[in-house]
Amino acid sequence: FILISLILAAGEIYRETHTFRVRKYKVKTKKNIGIQNCVKVIFLSDLHNCVYGNKNDKLYKAIQAEMPDMILIGGDMLVAKEGSSVQEALEFVKKLPHICQVYYTNGNHEQRMKENTDIYGDTYERYKAKLENCGVCFLENKAENIEKNGMKFSIYGLELDSSVNRKFKKADVTEKTVEEKIGKKGKDYSILMAHNPAYMDAYKKWGADLILSGHLHGGLVRCPGIGAVVTPQGFLFPKYSGEMRREGEQTIVVSRGLGSHTINIRLFNMPEVIAIEVCVR
Repeated sequence: FILISLILAAGEIYRETHTFRVRKYKVKTKKNIGIQNCVKVIFLSDLHNCVYGNKNDKLYKAIQAEMPDMILIGGDMLVAKEGSSVQEALEFVKKLPHICQVYYTNGNHEQRMKENTDIYGDTYERYKAKLENCGVCFLENKAENIEKNGMKFSIYGLELDSSVNRKFKKADVTEKTVEEKIGKKGKDYSILMAHNPAYMDAYKKWGADLILSGHLHGGLVRCPGIGAVVTPQGFLFPKYSGEMRREGEQTIVVSRGLGSHTINIRLFNMPEVIAIEVCVR
């Protein structure tokens, strides 16, 4: 029985590290009263240079089929490792503006590459410049105010200090920390992309209507009825790890990510593209 269980688990791990699903959520808001339309948002996170099909054509077609109004990228599309290429991430992301407008917020891997020029040189700046030339908008502690289908949005990209991602240690991140980075929240429907969900309390107090995070890869292994087992920082059973939660008037979505690195394991934890419909109720 044990041997059979191990074989089945190994087969499932292989399957989950070689495919993905589109997970769909619907979010209703009281803002933009009088508007009857919905806006489709695709959220991508933690690809880590993973490739689905020839040059990620399977992933691209799945996103295209959703007919999104905007694509939001929550970081870690590449791997910041000496000798690692950014080409897979670059070739995939630069195609996305052919579908719709793309907004990109850095994860800890892009941030590490940007800050450690002694190791990575100008790799990050060249990566960013090539994507900007293709129409990708980078939000590095910045905001963009846009209007889609008559609905007004403020999209914020938060980049905290790299110390927040240290192993086995949690940094002191508060509402004030967030405000110092990106300013006060505007009056329109606000979407906050903040890569690491470990500081969700600070993001909520800042006041975003919709908070999008990733980073945890769903916790590698998920237990039915419990959720994620462990985070990349070594914390057990994180509260926010790969789900949608409605808390008061705020919505929290944490992606399980699309790829992995270092520990290439997923069990009961399918990689995912997040498709969110934001509608006025």
